[in-house]
Parts: sequence; structure tokens; C-alpha cells
Amino acid sequence: MTHDEGELDTLVRQRIRALRVARGLSLEELATRSRLSQSTLSRIENGQRRLALDQLVTLARALDTTLDQLVETAADDVVSSPVIDAAHELMRWTVRADPGLSVVRQRMTDPPPDSLARMRAHPGREWLVVLSGTAVLLLGNRRFRVETNQAAEFPTMLPHAIGAEGGPCEILGIFDRDARRGHQGGEGSGA
Repeated sequence: MTHDEGELDTLVRQRIRALRVARGLSLEELATRSRLSQSTLSRIENGQRRLALDQLVTLARALDTTLDQLVETAADDVVSSPVIDAAHELMRWTVRADPGLSVVRQRMTDPPPDSLARMRAHPGREWLVVLSGTAVLLLGNRRFRVETNQAAEFPTMLPHAIGAEGGPCEILGIFDRDARRGHQGGEGSGA
């Protein structure tokens, strides 16, 4: 076994134990869920038994995870830099684990549009948290005041717009793939 293989082996064993503990499962409970004996599971976690692929698949299912997540080693790209759109005063990051998601940080100074005709509707979901200031979220005919450290989540098929109230505000939003497409080219237009 090479040095890298030994590190992966140790990492996978640590993950199995950590996931078991995080899910509040005893060795006996995980053994029952995975249809492995308690002693086999203990020896797997402690490095006294060789890891077999079929056991890893079974353990991944029993721990409500995937085999990919159990053996993932890529930690090189932990830190990422945003794409900056200075014209709309926002920064955007793509979530590597789910390229369909993107995170947007935006500073707003204008109130939301005053007419329903200027609101957007499109497929998707959006989640946002106000980092500073107070935001106003318009959803159809409803108006929500979202203050610092409050969050909002909504389906973007509802006509919606967001803006600042009483001074600048800064938000951090998470868009799914459909919501991101619906906002491309128009983040600064009250969306």
C-alpha cells in the first residue's frame, strides 16, 4: 500500500466513525443497518480489518451518504475567489459541490421597484440573508421587511423584487440553477 493509499484508508475509516457518531448511532445500531457484525464494524473503524468495496457501499447507504462522499479526497480547491460584477455591486461564487447553486453577495442602495410590472418571476428557489441594514422583499402583493441576520426563502415563480430600506443593505443570496438563470443579466434590477 502506498503512502497516499494509506492516508485514504485512514481518512475513510475516520469518516465512517465520525458519521456514525454524528448520526447518534452505536456500533450495534450501525451494524444492524449495514448488516455487518458489530465486531467487523469495530475492526473496520480501528484499522484491524481490510476495507472491502462492497462493505463501503453498504456502509455508505447505512450512514445516509454516498460512496463518493465517503472516499472523497479532493481538498485542494477549498478556497475560491468570487466573480465580481462592479456594475451591479455584487460578487458571485459557484458552489463546487453543486454547480447548479451559486452564492451572490450584493450591496443595495435603492428601494425595490414600486410597480408589479418591474418585478421578476421565473422557475427556481432563492434564499437570502441580510448581512447589514434592512431589505424589503416584495413577493407578489406582499411586502416583507428583512432585517440584519434575518433570512428569507421563496419560490421564484412568485413575482419578486428586493431593495434597501432606510439606507444601504447588504445581502447574501443562494440561487438554484433555475433562479440563477432567471437573474442573469439583471441582478441589479431589483431581483
